[in-house]
Amino acid sequence: MNSHLGIRVAVLQAVAVALVSVALAIALPRSFFEDWGWLSGPGAWLLCALFTASALALPRGRALLGAVLAGLPSLIAVVLGVHWLGAVLAIALFAIWCSRLQPREDPLALI
Repeated sequence: MNSHLGIRVAVLQAVAVALVSVALAIALPRSFFEDWGWLSGPGAWLLCALFTASALALPRGRALLGAVLAGLPSLIAVVLGVHWLGAVLAIALFAIWCSRLQPREDPLALI
């Protein structure tokens, strides 16, 4: 387990999720999220995870699997009405998952 990598994953994923959330909130009406949040939320989460994995040269497939698994417990938080607590939990779980992955040798890695 690489704690330095885990911290980088957590920070990058948190920033990506925050930026995408703000951009979507500005661009789309609240009614969109009431009708399509069940699809747009997980989709945005996976896109952010793909970005994080690519930026840190992590194996994308295994990172996306980790993102799916990390997102499952956050569903409980959504059902309980504490959506952002679920996001924090998912980010922490995703960072723990990714801290166990071996980064690729990738000259295009951003961070």
